[in-house]
Amino acid sequence: MFDIGLSELLVIALITLVVMGPERLPETLRTISLWVGRFKQAFSKARRELEAEVGMDEVREQLHNEKVLRDLQDSKVDLEASLDQVSSVEKQFSVPPEESETVAENGKNA
Repeated sequence: MFDIGLSELLVIALITLVVMGPERLPETLRTISLWVGRFKQAFSKARRELEAEVGMDEVREQLHNEKVLRDLQDSKVDLEASLDQVSSVEKQFSVPPEESETVAENGKNA
């Protein structure tokens, strides 16, 4: 938002020190930090009230539930694909019963 670098901050601090003087600078910084804290509290309170009024908790819960359902659906699709793959491999390696008896007899004769 504000593109202020370290060199700009040092210039601002130096100008503030010259204008305010070393005697009043600590008091001024305390006052500024107090007002910043109050502003943050007021903003936070307004945000909480707005979220409560709009019902953000319910919206967040609904979004979370939808995400969980999507994840479950994706897992189901992955599991079904894996099961299909396993069954296709199983079909490739399965031997019909007639052939298994022939293979077993050939193994005994050898």
